[in-house]
Amino acid sequence: MDQIKKNSTRSSPGEVYLIGAGPGDPGLLTLRGRELLARAEVIIYDRLASPRLLAFASPDAERIYVGKRMGQHTVSQEKINKIIVEKSLQGKCVARLKGGDPFIFGRGGEEVQVLAEAGIPFEVVPGVTSGIAVPAYAGIPLTHRAYTASVAFITGHRKFGNEADVNWEGHARSGGTLVFLMGMKNLPAIARRLIRYGRSPDTPVAVIRWGTTPLQQSITGRLKDIADRVKRAGLRPPATIVVGEVVSLRRHMNWFERRPLLGKRILITRAREQAERLVRPLEDRGAYCIECPTIEFHWPEDLNPLDRAINSLSRFDWIVFSSTNAVRFFFERLFRLGLDLRALGDIHIAAVGPGTAKAISALHLTADLVPKAFQAEGLIEAFSQIGVSGRHILIPRAEKAREILPRRLSELGAEVVLAPAYRTLAPELSPECLEALGEMPVDVLTFTSSSSVKNFFYLFSRDLRERVLEQAKVACIGPITARTAEDLGLKVTIQPNESTIPALASAIEAYYF
Repeated sequence: MDQIKKNSTRSSPGEVYLIGAGPGDPGLLTLRGRELLARAEVIIYDRLASPRLLAFASPDAERIYVGKRMGQHTVSQEKINKIIVEKSLQGKCVARLKGGDPFIFGRGGEEVQVLAEAGIPFEVVPGVTSGIAVPAYAGIPLTHRAYTASVAFITGHRKFGNEADVNWEGHARSGGTLVFLMGMKNLPAIARRLIRYGRSPDTPVAVIRWGTTPLQQSITGRLKDIADRVKRAGLRPPATIVVGEVVSLRRHMNWFERRPLLGKRILITRAREQAERLVRPLEDRGAYCIECPTIEFHWPEDLNPLDRAINSLSRFDWIVFSSTNAVRFFFERLFRLGLDLRALGDIHIAAVGPGTAKAISALHLTADLVPKAFQAEGLIEAFSQIGVSGRHILIPRAEKAREILPRRLSELGAEVVLAPAYRTLAPELSPECLEALGEMPVDVLTFTSSSSVKNFFYLFSRDLRERVLEQAKVACIGPITARTAEDLGLKVTIQPNESTIPALASAIEAYYF
């Protein structure tokens, strides 16, 4: 690595953290890994690291995608090494996020060697290796007192031209569980060698693709026929191969693949910081969520109207929040202005629905009014029943919003003040989102607001929209969003009876089951 210089524009290099991202399920990231991701100024990540882990990173962190798959490298290993060193020599704290464990068949050792030669401080954070996690998610215990007391992890990526490269005879005759990583291309050769050196042709085998993720798919057989079974199923890398009698226990212990939405590919267009509330219940049901935010939230260009409203809160009888974003931005601004919750005095609070009421509750406040119908029309009906004539009502909201609520409240005799608290913008589509959409069809396209629908048409090219909509069912959180989607030519197939995130997730499950 002569081309990597040790000199730097800063007095000392930043520390580099090699973090094992685990095998795919973002919930398997270690606590130490999460802590260091939040600290990093630069994050260098590859394809096998779940993009959802980036939610733990600082919003200001530089993100560098170096996607890698067998036979196709977006960025070469040599270039990756160079990027890591160069960012560190700029004095930045660097997180290198690697799938699985950095030192288990992952070339992490090579990256550490380069760092050591360059005199850069580093820390290695072990990750849950796919060799252990994937069999567990497939219902296969690698050891069991009644079956075997040993397990071996073997790279299946070698060409096996040298028989001495792997102790085939020892592994074949040991009777222990064998786990091959990166061995799909060599599966026929692996099976032949094990049989040749003494393992029974009837030994159970499992091949698990994309283990621990909602795309997990398992094929079982025996050494004598597993290669043919995998070929007929069209199974492709990445996959883990498990050989041994413990595979037979899968029929009793297969827990993960029984989830109702397993393998369903769902496109999430919600803002990145809010996607988790929809992603989590869908993933708990087994769905594979592709996050492609079509909306971002920012402060309004002019904060003066909001500041004037906050500084004169004592004149208002009600504050009406029609979204969780309105709650978030309003109170963040209130706190930045040096005020606290006492500034609200005896003001009554209205929330459009339970999600907004929950955001208010997180601030140790209670919504005095939550309508039965979770939309502006529900608030209007509720206010018409209690009466608001002569009342002063403040509505913090998006810069561009429906006018029906302030108009109808004014018609009911209220004095309404609108205070733009945030605005919505359309972000760029991320590389990992585009890559995911290029690899697989989408089963469900979700929208949780009219803005996300409009921005979908703005951000997605016509060809990309057609690819997404080729087989995708459109799911909308409520009638207002559905109407926007239909006005733009989409056919809405899934819509919950209640306009909430949990109800939307349940409606998607109910559609398939």
